[in-house]
Amino acid sequence: MAKLILTLDGAVIREYSIDKDSISIGRKHGNDIQLNDLTISGRHSLITKVGDNVFIDDLGSTNGSLLNGARVAKSKLQHSDVIQIGNYQFTFFSQDEEDYEPTMFLRAEIEDTKIIDTKQKSTTDNTGAKLGAVKVLSGPLKGKVLELRKPFNTLGFNGSKMAIIARNSTNYTITAIKNEDSINIAMVNGRDISTDALELKEHDIIELANTQIEFIFRD
Repeated sequence: MAKLILTLDGAVIREYSIDKDSISIGRKHGNDIQLNDLTISGRHSLITKVGDNVFIDDLGSTNGSLLNGARVAKSKLQHSDVIQIGNYQFTFFSQDEEDYEPTMFLRAEIEDTKIIDTKQKSTTDNTGAKLGAVKVLSGPLKGKVLELRKPFNTLGFNGSKMAIIARNSTNYTITAIKNEDSINIAMVNGRDISTDALELKEHDIIELANTQIEFIFRD
């Protein structure tokens, strides 16, 4: 039986088996999965099962439902797909027997954040600019491509935020987040990154929490 693993900043919150035809997700009481997050609409999205296939449907939510970083209206789910609803993420498993392994997370920020200063002007108006993405090279999400559509995208591991990838009008930059509790260091091409913005080049290798991801541009 297929299942969803609910996480917040990479930390597992709960596991849900997809054992009925539809599962509603939203902020209001009465949803099958209720999430207390102001960025989530009252009835935000619906997980539906049709035969052996599972779909996600956005229910006209304000901030949208993201599938592997891209906003979707309706889409069929594939094994290890990552759904973001508000600040929460669901990882889809096509088989219930497979266990979730803690791994890095990449979360698109629904609202602009002021955690860092990239020293560059960010904008959501990137008409004509290439769309960046990261391809996971190791770990449970190996092979998965996550698009970087939002102005800010947080990288981390098991609740610890380690870096932010910022989307600007002409490029993407990565900046470290200072975290005294974290023993993990984010690296690009084998070198530690700092709190100064570093421009990402295509095929740069980002490493954190023993997971490697490759920065690429989408066609």
